Amino acid sequence: MSEIASAIGITRLGQIAINARDVERATAFYQDVLGLKLLFKVPPGLAFFDCGGVRLMLDRAEKPEFDHLSSVLYFALPDIRAAYGKLKDRGVRFEDEPHVIASMPTHDLWMTFFRDSEDNLLALMSEVSR
Repeated sequence: MSEIASAIGITRLGQIAINARDVERATAFYQDVLGLKLLFKVPPGLAFFDCGGVRLMLDRAEKPEFDHLSSVLYFALPDIRAAYGKLKDRGVRFEDEPHVIASMPTHDLWMTFFRDSEDNLLALMSEVSR
């Protein structure tokens, strides 16, 4: 952590917002397809999930200039091939198959990219020991 972040008090990423044109549809995707734990909903149209201690918020864009696809979220997991198969069976639209992005000294970094119900690009990532 940088000296500035330490001085301000930033310790971790606390929440990520994802735009959803249909929050109910997106809630079903993140809960029923990806298996994230729904923490709570707030009317009219907010849903919050736990993603390993980081809160993920689904929301409709309040203004047209905010109505765009989200940044790419990378979901870390131990077995990318198994997760890929399970999500493909659930109808998830993948952009590619799991593949090695980088070979590190002790492991290979694998990734695959897919779309959520709102067409946001997401990724699975796995550090596979050699």
